[in-house]
Amino acid sequence: MSIVWVILGFILLVLGGEYLVRSSVALSFKFNISKMIIGMTVVSFATSAPELLVSLQAAFSGSPAIAINNVIGSNIANIGLVLGITAMVGSILVDQSFYKLNWPVMMVFSIALYYFLKNDDLLSVLEGGVLFFGLITFLFVLIKKAKKNVVVEEVDDALAIVSNFKIGLWLLIGAASLYFGSEWLVAGSKDIARAIGVSEAVIGVSLIAIGTSVPELAASVIAAAKQEKAISLGNLIGSNIFNIGSVLGLTAMVKPIPVTEGSILSNDIFWMLAFAAVLIPLILLPKKLEISRWKGFVLVIGYGAFMFLLFTGN
Repeated sequence: MSIVWVILGFILLVLGGEYLVRSSVALSFKFNISKMIIGMTVVSFATSAPELLVSLQAAFSGSPAIAINNVIGSNIANIGLVLGITAMVGSILVDQSFYKLNWPVMMVFSIALYYFLKNDDLLSVLEGGVLFFGLITFLFVLIKKAKKNVVVEEVDDALAIVSNFKIGLWLLIGAASLYFGSEWLVAGSKDIARAIGVSEAVIGVSLIAIGTSVPELAASVIAAAKQEKAISLGNLIGSNIFNIGSVLGLTAMVKPIPVTEGSILSNDIFWMLAFAAVLIPLILLPKKLEISRWKGFVLVIGYGAFMFLLFTGN
């Protein structure tokens, strides 16, 4: 039955995330917010909602390990799984802004998270506030740069003419789906962890993290298969920054997150840092500024090794 709850939870999170993005974009058009700002802020916050609700639910239900490892695992999966598989379908060109802004900021956020957790085994309200303020600052810099030369993701113009009733209905569907989806996913995952004899931290960094990355993976692979602009490395890196800054930052501001399992600081977070760091040598290897198919294969193999060691080590 636990597996059923987990599957239903995933389905509701995907559904809730989709309706929240639609309603948020439509609402933004009503307030005459520019498409650029909507694409870079509103959509990004809305797509982080499933992870945020899962982390909040885990923190309040006494499972802080799931709250932290949901983000750590998602960040690992975004690079090892999503980027790796997408590159195997079709090579990804790397924009120069990757190593000038996005990658350094992601590393700063990742190292800051490690320091905050290692310092006192707790992500406090103040530290959560620092992460969230850092995210807002990063967005401000991105928006200023975008006004000059950056092309942002497409925003559906059709959402500009949606009725107020439909926006309200989408918001209700999205909110309800995210609430129940996160509750069922966390409860089912905790039961599965007990049944197979692994820690909640392992379930958080594997099952839950992969589940929240599946929609992004599906969209990326479909786009790559159609030979469209699959997914920019900048967007994936931005997602990792959002996970730390908004998901963990906001969760800690609502309820401080203690480190309850040693593997988070002795193992899992180092994998996250390693996957982030390896991107630089990958893009500087022969055929610079491109994540080719073989590089994608290396990332996927690395992710497979991480998952293998995660379960055999427990």
